[in-house]
Amino acid sequence: MSETGEQQGGAQLERWMNVLGSVIAPATLLGALLFYFGYVSSRAQYDYFGIDVDVIGLSTQDYVMRSPQPLLVPLLVLALLGAGLIAVHAVIRRRSDRPGFAVAVKWSTVIGLVILGAGLVLLFAYPLLGEWPYYPLVTPLVLAAGGAIAAYGLGTLRFLVRAGRSARAPQRGVVVLLWAAVVACVFWATATIAQWSGLGLAQQQARDPVNLPSVIVDTHERLFLPDEAHVSESALPVAEDDVFRFRYFGLRLLIVGDDRLFLISNEWDSHSTTLVLPIDDSIRLQFQFRNFPP
Repeated sequence: MSETGEQQGGAQLERWMNVLGSVIAPATLLGALLFYFGYVSSRAQYDYFGIDVDVIGLSTQDYVMRSPQPLLVPLLVLALLGAGLIAVHAVIRRRSDRPGFAVAVKWSTVIGLVILGAGLVLLFAYPLLGEWPYYPLVTPLVLAAGGAIAAYGLGTLRFLVRAGRSARAPQRGVVVLLWAAVVACVFWATATIAQWSGLGLAQQQARDPVNLPSVIVDTHERLFLPDEAHVSESALPVAEDDVFRFRYFGLRLLIVGDDRLFLISNEWDSHSTTLVLPIDDSIRLQFQFRNFPP
């Protein structure tokens, strides 16, 4: 092969490597984000039932598949907000040659910095305001709003300098760092929404567990469940070829782990607990039909 051919082959290989890098890196990042938000939501959901989600043994794929539910509203809001901001950006750039435009941009930048300062006050006031239920959402949103307004204003000033309509340009690094802070705050707010989503789903399941599978459990030995569990126990007829002695009604299947079942009762109160049973020969399960005709 000639030297020219080798150079062309090397250039083509480099292009393919660049294409693969541009595809794999975003896909990896997207997968990591879906895993994280699915984990945050699932952790809040099962923590309500007194279960550490790590004990269940969910896989990476399980967390990724659970992520659309908490991410649906944030993605919809971000998409609509982004569309609106693009339209506003086009209008602003068309009016950039009007008198007094640079002054208005400077004032908007100052307003953004003031809002950003208010967000920083909230951030450092965590020891005083940390118990406020809306603190984990309001704080990052205020920081993101202030940072975005300030970053956009500084970026517009740089545009005016390049167009010859302003004499002084802010440093590019300041703009980049402000946008990085905005991304971090949006990530924080989205994680908070994912956590609230998981908690809300758990409360809905506890309040109305009818959508969970109804289970009848037979066991070798008595489970000694408290009366507050709202689970009915009955002794099974004694038979020589049957080792199961007790039957339990009024249970719902919350989730199946690697080697365990997590069950809750049909009725919730302040004394409710989650029943954990091993998946082995010590139990026998029956899943009941839904209460409507086929």
